[in-house]
Amino acid sequence: MPFFFTVAVIVFLLLASAVRILREYERGVVFRLGRLVGSRGPGLFLLIPIVDRMVKVSLRIIAMDVPPQDVITRDNVSVKVNAVIYFRVMDPAKAIVEVERYLYATSQLAQTTLRSVLGQCELDELLAERDKINKQLQSILDEHTDPWGIKVSAVEVKHVDLPDEMKRAIARQAEAERERRAKIIHAEGESQASEKLAQAAKVLGTEPVAMQLRFLQTLTEVATENNSTTIFPVPIDLFRPFFEAQIKKTQGGPESKE
Repeated sequence: MPFFFTVAVIVFLLLASAVRILREYERGVVFRLGRLVGSRGPGLFLLIPIVDRMVKVSLRIIAMDVPPQDVITRDNVSVKVNAVIYFRVMDPAKAIVEVERYLYATSQLAQTTLRSVLGQCELDELLAERDKINKQLQSILDEHTDPWGIKVSAVEVKHVDLPDEMKRAIARQAEAERERRAKIIHAEGESQASEKLAQAAKVLGTEPVAMQLRFLQTLTEVATENNSTTIFPVPIDLFRPFFEAQIKKTQGGPESKE
């Protein structure tokens, strides 16, 4: 009786070790006596006890953080850049057979590719053309990981850490750029204002009464400012007859005696 009980326990344990249940996002890579049989799952399936061995692989998208890398750009600026890559296993058998520790291999490949690509870019390009660099990194990584059965869906450069002296230089450059734009806008405003003033002067020159009305409007505007002193500009034309009479008198001089 104890013999049959022992046999029953052994059979139960073997059957229990043969039964495997995998979730929807998991696959099992099965090796039979060291040879690749294929992948199994999801759901319930059986393995041959002692003979079969299974390695579980997740098919979900993995977000892997790339540690900060010291990069020297093409214009000789030293920066620290970190990124994140999104990838998933498309072929579980290749991910296990073709490369050892595919997660570690993908991480190392991402670090070296990040340094290589960013080393060919200038600092302004790194800061301004982030989307272009991300697509280039994604294309290179996807090409290298395809034989491993891995699909790299996206690469994002997260942060660019600049030296303090470079931050100050960029701040001075941005300030100078803002001053340049302000001067250009001011000069364009002066140019447009001069054109409008010239047009107004032509209109006022055709109608002398318009100048008098403009003068009265200016007096009204000055009176609203609560000024204690008011300046009344007098047109020079008002005194022109007196000037002309004085000039004639001076040119004629006293009559000479014979």
